[in-house]
Amino acid sequence: MNSFAKFFLILGAVFFAVGFILMIAPRIPWLGRLPGDILIRRKNFTFYFPLATSVILSIILTVLINLFRK
Repeated sequence: MNSFAKFFLILGAVFFAVGFILMIAPRIPWLGRLPGDILIRRKNFTFYFPLATSVILSIILTVLINLFRK
């Protein structure tokens, strides 16, 4: 039962963190509009792939996870 409780505490913390990030994300002006992000617009079609944003967020999350693991 102890590991089950820890799982739900961690899951709750993850949901809290994701909710907080989604709440403050629109206030970060550069997020999603970096020079490496791909945006293709045609008449009836729009394709957006945030490549540079994904790479930067991945690096930040990797550093944070490695700091908390040690």
